Amino acid sequence: MPAKKSVPAKTSGPAEKAASAAKSAPAKKAASAAKSAPAKKAVAATGKKAVAAPAKKAVAGTAKKATPGKKAASAERTAPAKPPRNESHTALVRRARRINRELAEVYPYAHPELDFENPFQLVVATVLSAQTTDLRVNQTTPALFAKYPTPEDLAAANPEEVEEILRPTGFFRAKTKSVMGLSKALRDDFGGEVPGRLEDLVKLPGVGRKTAFVVLGNAFGRPGITVDTHFQRLVRRWEWTAEKEPDKIERAIGELFPKTDWTMLSHHVIFHGRRICHARKPACGACPIAPLCPAYGEGETDPEKAKKLLKYEKGGFPGQRLNPPQSYLDAGGIPAPPLGAPASTSASPEPESVPAAPTSPPPASPAAPAPGSPSRGTG
Repeated sequence: MPAKKSVPAKTSGPAEKAASAAKSAPAKKAASAAKSAPAKKAVAATGKKAVAAPAKKAVAGTAKKATPGKKAASAERTAPAKPPRNESHTALVRRARRINRELAEVYPYAHPELDFENPFQLVVATVLSAQTTDLRVNQTTPALFAKYPTPEDLAAANPEEVEEILRPTGFFRAKTKSVMGLSKALRDDFGGEVPGRLEDLVKLPGVGRKTAFVVLGNAFGRPGITVDTHFQRLVRRWEWTAEKEPDKIERAIGELFPKTDWTMLSHHVIFHGRRICHARKPACGACPIAPLCPAYGEGETDPEKAKKLLKYEKGGFPGQRLNPPQSYLDAGGIPAPPLGAPASTSASPEPESVPAAPTSPPPASPAAPAPGSPSRGTG
């Protein structure tokens, strides 16, 4: 019968279980709470981050859209929209022509920047403009044309005397041979007159297609594209063409514009290359066509810093012509000083390689204003 005496132990089981459950419940809840707390915190933290990230991105996106074409103080602001990478030919034509229209509004006074009064002076000045600035040529040619006004005069000149006059332009010996050689060719083959055909002009010593188109476009009113160093640099920056040879660039750009635009297109592009879109430090922050330029950001994008990079009339400096057109003067342009004369304002920026002016007295300033041509100069 000892087994029956163990019944009371069974009755005490539920009490023990209840007590055990009562004791273990807080422990389980605490353990469960301890386990769930990090999870809840993690979820809460994740949720906050998920909400905050889109908000920040949305704000950044708004800032980017609000300031196209300018560099903002905030690092979140970016460059203007660039042309599509796979731009169609039609889209390229439209963008190129729009750039030209924009430049025409910025430079309504765009003009050839060599002083000349007739085709002979223009062809000589253009040959002399190689490896120097139009400014230096304009300061040098008054003395040359005062002494040798016609091809016959220059053809019969003393080479040493011509070299002395042309010394400030650099490479004066080679240039003396070229201008005297083309003068002899004009005298002997063309009756002392500059021909108005491309095939004849390129036969003259020192005259290539670039010089020929300068003469045709500005002395004879016949359309031509002047592919100088500025033109080559800008059309590649704008992704109008990837060609590097002048002849191929000329053909590629000619396909984008009607012939009637070619001469003024050259002036617009060259003006922009000299004043704003420089080779080493483009003034991107002051560029009026920044939203259309695939190369935006290669130069200074801060508007205030970019303004300090502007040259010629855009920067308040003298221009390259001693006798610029009236439209240029009306726009605030300042004529360049004669050779040897100090400028009335800060000197116009020039490359360091430009030869120093000679100590001889400055020549008399030429007469009435006349158009000129773009040069290969790096100014």
